[in-house]
Amino acid sequence: MTDALPATVPGLRAVSLDRTEDRYVVTLDRPEARNAIDAAMIDDLHAVCGLIEADPAPVLLTGAGDHFAGGADIGELRERGRDQALAGINRSLFDRFAALPLPTVAAVSGYALGGGAELSYACDVRIASETAVFGNPEPGLGIVAAAGATYRLPTLIGQSMAKQVLLAGRTFDAVTALRCGLVMDVVPAGEHVAAAHRVIDRITASSPLALRLTKAIVDGTGRVEDIAQAVLFETADKRDRMTAFLERRNRR
Repeated sequence: MTDALPATVPGLRAVSLDRTEDRYVVTLDRPEARNAIDAAMIDDLHAVCGLIEADPAPVLLTGAGDHFAGGADIGELRERGRDQALAGINRSLFDRFAALPLPTVAAVSGYALGGGAELSYACDVRIASETAVFGNPEPGLGIVAAAGATYRLPTLIGQSMAKQVLLAGRTFDAVTALRCGLVMDVVPAGEHVAAAHRVIDRITASSPLALRLTKAIVDGTGRVEDIAQAVLFETADKRDRMTAFLERRNRR
């Protein structure tokens, strides 16, 4: 890790951040509200993403207390209007989290509902406690699951199962989530964070560059021209040709 960067982000209100030598641990920290995702948490997670983007490492994401995240803050959501919806406040954050360069692992216990479920879907891997419950009840509140569930969940579990969640209001307990491939493993209550750390231990044993490229390719963000350019940027031929160009220009 780079010593010049701060070990944390100052002023966090709804998220806590622990940075170790080879990973970040990000904890949604509103346990009194089942870690409901409010504006302060959105701001905090954007700030955390900025740090991780500047100095990439794998990320463990979890929730304080018994629950991962019980959804978006309904009091705030009720007051949002058309302009806030068009701004994609939650979706843009979750997309940013999904695009972090190195793997992310969600350690989920209790409720991961609504926006909380969508944030877990934005992670690369999910580990569930046996208490975990996933669901997207947004249509029952008169809105769409518009922060990633409509396009991530069909990819994760298939269109039919996704429609059962998004249209029929089905929730998945941990066993069902494991059976449909939404989670990698189910562990006893209270052991989900330790299990997620073990997954990250395996991740950090791999090449960071190989992981970064693999994630980009699997996610469809690994544009071939970027990868080709990355290879060429490291060649002696590129350096020699550009040096010769600069020398010719400087002689004029």
